[in-house]
Amino acid sequence: MISVLIPVKNGGDDLARCLDRIAAQRVDDTVEVVVVDSGSSDGSVELARARGAVVQEIPAREFDHGATRNRAAAAARGELLVFTSQDAYAEHDDWLAQLTAPLADEGVAGSYGRQLAHHHAPPPEVYFLDFLYGPASRTQRLSDGAGVSMETTLFSNVNAAIRRELFASYPFAEDMIMSEDQEWSRRVLLDGYELRYVAGAAVRHSHDYTLAGAFRRFFDSGVSASRSYAGGEGATAVVRRRALDYARGELAWLRETGNARWIPYAALYEATKFAGLQLGLRHERLPARLKPRLSALGNYWIEAEQRSSGGSSG
Repeated sequence: MISVLIPVKNGGDDLARCLDRIAAQRVDDTVEVVVVDSGSSDGSVELARARGAVVQEIPAREFDHGATRNRAAAAARGELLVFTSQDAYAEHDDWLAQLTAPLADEGVAGSYGRQLAHHHAPPPEVYFLDFLYGPASRTQRLSDGAGVSMETTLFSNVNAAIRRELFASYPFAEDMIMSEDQEWSRRVLLDGYELRYVAGAAVRHSHDYTLAGAFRRFFDSGVSASRSYAGGEGATAVVRRRALDYARGELAWLRETGNARWIPYAALYEATKFAGLQLGLRHERLPARLKPRLSALGNYWIEAEQRSSGGSSG
């Protein structure tokens, strides 16, 4: 059995489309859908149950990227766990079959598929997703001198599959603001497993961030970087170089594809993301009261401060 696991909060039409595409999959295994809903008020719970999903409900304040997905995995019955998001949907009817096929090899800890920008997405988002994923499948490992980096640890639970047996030994971290999927990939890679990127197992998934939203998203990414893709001495400088290389590549791509009018916005957008990332990498130097304002998940910082205060007074 394959269990498809989806965290949900007010999924609306996106959730309906996601569930419809799961139902359309051509795959030999039985498929179940497990939803963990964190306080929807738009009928998402009723929609998911009407489509046959197993639904667990939690208060919004209990949502955590890692813990919520771990909860969904614990409720699942399948031998194969497929992670996706309410705003992602399969591009083809063989998505599940392609995504789960590499797990027949016990040396493969997990597989993940391509993310294509939505058809209405702005050019910077199209470039971003093509840069990260792209059309060529690959195997990722840390042997042969390859170290921990964004490229080697890249893994996204927007579109991923993991064997249940292995996930029991390697659950997602529950003490990170985000990037729990890349922290997971780092652990399994360091323990000698491989990851498989399956370009043909594609979903449509992208975001139209405002400048403020992009800043917060990349601030949180920077906060998590030391435990995922930016470990080791000199990591901050490496991340900075890679970000600048990325920005130069994007500007060239915009010119080459006839999207030069987007260059002023893209320059501002990338500068905003870079500022958020750099502040996130240095978050330990920032005042505690400032961090909730810079983050997309302010409650994470408030609760962390409360735990710290409680621990120091005990």
